[in-house]
Amino acid sequence: MKKLIIVFLLLPLICTAQSYKDYLRKGNKLYEQKKYNDAEINYLKSLDKKKNSDKSVFNIGDALYKQEQYDKAAEKFNDLTNRNLDKETRAMAYHNLGNSLLKDKKYAESIEAYKNSLRNTPEDLETKYNLEYARRMLIQQQQQQQQNQQNQNQNQDKKQQQKQQQNQDNKDNKDKNKQDQQQQQQQEQNDKNQQNQQKQQQPKISKQDAQRMLQALANEEKNLQKKLNKQVGTGRVKTTKPW
Repeated sequence: MKKLIIVFLLLPLICTAQSYKDYLRKGNKLYEQKKYNDAEINYLKSLDKKKNSDKSVFNIGDALYKQEQYDKAAEKFNDLTNRNLDKETRAMAYHNLGNSLLKDKKYAESIEAYKNSLRNTPEDLETKYNLEYARRMLIQQQQQQQQNQQNQNQNQDKKQQQKQQQNQDNKDNKDKNKQDQQQQQQQEQNDKNQQNQQKQQQPKISKQDAQRMLQALANEEKNLQKKLNKQVGTGRVKTTKPW
C-alpha cells in the first residue's frame, strides 16, 4: 500500500514569517526523527502563527496519521480537500484521506477518496493500487458482516426455538398436573358417591317393624325366664344335724 504522502515545505526567508517557518522546519525535523507528537506540536504552533496554512494543516494530518489517530487525521485531510488547492496538492490530500479512512476500516469512504485523488492525477499507480486494495477489503468486510448477521440470526432462531420448547414443556407439565388433579378429584368424588350409594342401599326399618322386633325380643326373654323358673323348683331346704 502506498505510503503516506508527506509535504515538507520550505519557505522563502521572509522576516515577517520567520517564526512560522522555524516551527514548520522544526516540526519536519522531528517528524524525520519519528517524534510525531513533538512534530505535531510544532506544526500546530506554525498554524497559530499563520492561520489556515495549508502546509501546516497537511503536516498536522501526517503527524496524526503516524500516531495512529486516523479519525483526526482524516478530518485534517478532508478539510484540505475543501480548499482552493492545485490539482497535485488536492490529489495528495485525497490520497492521504483515503489512507486514513482505510486504516480506520471505512473502506467505502476510502474508495471514494482514492477516486477523487485519481480525478486529479489519473496516472498515479500507487493510488490505483490502494483503490483496488480498498475494494477487496470492502468485499471481505461485507462478507464478514453478512456472515456475522447470519450467525446472529441463527443464534436468535436457536434461542427462540429453545424458548418455545421450554414454554411447551411448561405448558405440558401444567396440563399434566391439572389433569392429575382433576383425576384425583374425580376419584374422590366417585368414592364419596359410592359411599353415599351404599348408605342409601341399606334397608330402612319402619316404626312398626321396630316395635314388632322389640315385642318379639320381650316375649323371647319372658319365655326364657319361665324355663329357668321350672328348672329351679320349690324343694325344702335341708338342715344340718344338731350337735
